[in-house]
Amino acid sequence: MAKPRVIYWFRTDLRLHDSPALKAALDLKPECLYPIWTWDPHYVYRARVGPNRWKFLLDCQNDLSSSITRLNEKSRLFLIREAPTTLLPKLFKAWRITHLVFEKDTDAYARERDGEVMGLAAAAGVQVVVRLGRTLYDPDALVEKNRGKPTMSITQVMQAGEKVGKIPRPIPAPESLPDPGDTPLDFEQTQPAAEPDVNASQRDGKDASYSRLAGPDGDFAVPTMSELGLKPATTPHRGGETVARRILDEIIADETYTATFEKPKTAPTAFAPQATTLLSPHLHFGSISCREFYWRVQDVVDAYRGKASAPPTSLTGQLLFRDMYFGAQAALGYRFGQTAGNSHCRYIPWHLPSTVDPASKRVTGGYDVDSADAERWFRAWRDGRTGFPWIDGLMRQLKQEGWIHHLGRHAVACFLTRGGCYVDWERGAEVFEEWLIDHEAACNIGNWQWLSCTAFYAMFYRVYSPVAFPQRWDKRGAFVRHYVPELRAFPEKYIYEPWKAPIADQRRAGCVVTDGEAGEGMQSYPRPIFDFAERRTICLAGMKRAYGENLYGDDPQVLDGTARALLSGADGGGGGGGGGGEGETGVDEDEGGAADEGGDNKSGTAAGSRRAKKRGQGAQGTLDGVVKRTKPSR
Repeated sequence: MAKPRVIYWFRTDLRLHDSPALKAALDLKPECLYPIWTWDPHYVYRARVGPNRWKFLLDCQNDLSSSITRLNEKSRLFLIREAPTTLLPKLFKAWRITHLVFEKDTDAYARERDGEVMGLAAAAGVQVVVRLGRTLYDPDALVEKNRGKPTMSITQVMQAGEKVGKIPRPIPAPESLPDPGDTPLDFEQTQPAAEPDVNASQRDGKDASYSRLAGPDGDFAVPTMSELGLKPATTPHRGGETVARRILDEIIADETYTATFEKPKTAPTAFAPQATTLLSPHLHFGSISCREFYWRVQDVVDAYRGKASAPPTSLTGQLLFRDMYFGAQAALGYRFGQTAGNSHCRYIPWHLPSTVDPASKRVTGGYDVDSADAERWFRAWRDGRTGFPWIDGLMRQLKQEGWIHHLGRHAVACFLTRGGCYVDWERGAEVFEEWLIDHEAACNIGNWQWLSCTAFYAMFYRVYSPVAFPQRWDKRGAFVRHYVPELRAFPEKYIYEPWKAPIADQRRAGCVVTDGEAGEGMQSYPRPIFDFAERRTICLAGMKRAYGENLYGDDPQVLDGTARALLSGADGGGGGGGGGGEGETGVDEDEGGAADEGGDNKSGTAAGSRRAKKRGQGAQGTLDGVVKRTKPSR
């Protein structure tokens, strides 16, 4: 009997260590093994991807290819420039393939694509082998053990996980790899449709993604940024399994940090170095295994002699949050990424609502400009020009580096949605999709629903102040001075409220707060786009009214468009502007206290809010007693 001829299809698992799918491929004892990556036009043209995430991906691919070659000098990562649904049937025939092996992916698009590929493989007589490796638990198994419902709380994940079974220990990397066979490409390349290209603005050169199947030199090499026509990346963060394992080693070496880590107590103003692990982009691209991360941390926790942290705020708790979002997405599919049709996403009459295709019922990527003010506020938020230095510094860091601390993400998301602009969370999720190097569709969508209090979390009355919150961590404003350099010389007293500085102080600092011309020799910084205290009050009133109606994305009034008229008094108001407002002290969404919210009764509900108030949290309470300033130990 002939030995198997195997294609191993790399996707979300750009590593050799702890790869259950790769082990399954090697367990077939193949005659030849082809490690491939297909250059999928969906991600090139249809998904929002900025230069920083492209660069991180190319780093991961180059590192993986080098690691493969170290195990077998005849092999590498064979990068082939064609859509998998058209390419793989040709490869099955040209390379006489008997087996296709890949890691399971429950993203909405990936499910659709993989279903089509498995059908094509069956038609070609090719056996498909799929293994879990992207998450701690199989998202579909979590949903099954959660009574067929989306996982909407950490408690549900932990209870369902116990029923699924123990998280497997990681497996070692292979010590060798079989030779690849011959690689004829004597078939016509199917060129993808390049329009619409949502990433056109990311390019400043000619896109040569599909110039030749095996690349410009015919050697299956990983493309360069210039070959893809992309603008230069600006992130300092590098990708690849080698980098990821070094970071993990450094984290594990600091036993106290590893064992006592509590995410809400890490400083969002810390940079160079940051206060958290920054392994999230590696988890996204699979350059580190979530199982290896989990067990290396858990082993330290188990051996720690002091008081260790525990889920949901611990390091392992962060992985459970990730699984929670994957479980929700696995259950809801495309609907998870939008309000329309989403049975677990609360309807709020946000400004700039998404347009929905009447045939597919999916969002189109466009939106209605129902308020000129809201559109102006959204653009100022995206560009880091709101006039609130804490918000602007975070948005500039995000665009420049592709990453911001989770409390920073909380602050800017709250500001855009329920805490200021009253703009649709889907607009913010799209910006994050474009700029984040760690963008994970399930996590990004879930986090935006959490912070907008449309799912997972219901305590909408807890609002971040763009002035008071950062001062808990950084009185002097070092973060703002770094990322908003025009304010570098401002007095400490005014660093978070520069509009309050006397004009003489502004001139001495070399920067004038104005919406007009600054004058010769002066830099300028914009005035606040609105009065924060006024906007917060308007937004809270709108949220309260919307919560009272208790509508969700699949309710008939939402689907037929009448819900907006029904909630005409809960639209977040209009106008406003000119003053910063003191606001209340900033708060953190308490991961521990919210772990049980948002489960059985769709998402976070009014009942959940009432339970929170009974625990002694006022109508606009803060978590000053929970959020503590701590310095990173590394």
